[in-house]
Amino acid sequence: MNLPVMQKVLIADDDAINRQVLAELLKPDYTVLLAKNGTQALERATRHAPDLILLDVMMPDMDGYEVLRQLRADPQTADIAVIFISGLDRPEDEANGLKMGVADYIAKPFNATVVLARVALHLQVVRQRRMLEHLAHVDGLTELANRRRYDDVYANEWLRTQRNGRPLSLAMLDIDCFKQYNDHYGHPAGDRALRAVARAAAGHMRRPADLAARYGGEELVLLMPDTDAAQALQVVQAICAEVAQQAIVHAASTAAPLLTVSAGGATLRLAEGESANELLAAVDSHLYLAKQAGRNRIVWRPDPAPAQA
Repeated sequence: MNLPVMQKVLIADDDAINRQVLAELLKPDYTVLLAKNGTQALERATRHAPDLILLDVMMPDMDGYEVLRQLRADPQTADIAVIFISGLDRPEDEANGLKMGVADYIAKPFNATVVLARVALHLQVVRQRRMLEHLAHVDGLTELANRRRYDDVYANEWLRTQRNGRPLSLAMLDIDCFKQYNDHYGHPAGDRALRAVARAAAGHMRRPADLAARYGGEELVLLMPDTDAAQALQVVQAICAEVAQQAIVHAASTAAPLLTVSAGGATLRLAEGESANELLAAVDSHLYLAKQAGRNRIVWRPDPAPAQA
């Protein structure tokens, strides 16, 4: 069982004693990062992506207001929650910070109980927001990435491929005779079968950049950056083989007595200036060829010959 990852809190304060006191207070429950000035705070926020920053307002060279302004101006750090900690206790000082987008304001000398409570509160908000963001990108039935998430990642990976010249492979899987499966066994059984295929697909997306997503209905799409045609074909073959090994009976199928999938795939023809839409169209057409050839097979562009799944 994986233990939950500890949330990260960056403490930015030019006073060494304040940094030490806050660090000792928070270390039992969080991963603590320290910065002694505004420049360090910005550098560590960019490098470590903390969940929350406790930011002193009055620091030499660069005060907390300027640090906050630069955090909000950088897309990489713009959404990090910030709590001001300051000896300035006038209402207008607190109001100024809140107008700039700080999550909270703690006056010095700070009370340990108050600091712990407010840090816990704002980190809970961070967790909940990230959970909602995650759910917005997940297909509820298969627990794969949803179409929206796939569209965003595909667009970014295609652009990255244009910059770095690395291969980009794309594949689509379609459960053979799925309508007949639903008609014969019922939709709850169909949902279970779709989840089984999704698990097989997700299990072979083993690198951080790989993505399996539900494209629509019983179709899944596999995005494999930095993967050439031969490597990608091996991945798809392994997925198809695993689906077959699950031995899910499909008496209504014209392709096989067990549940099977058809697949089409292609690797970006970078030298030919192929567009993202053209690559997707090529994958879709090769999936169609796999179905036309009798299903339960893979058709990959450019070369290897159609392989039995």
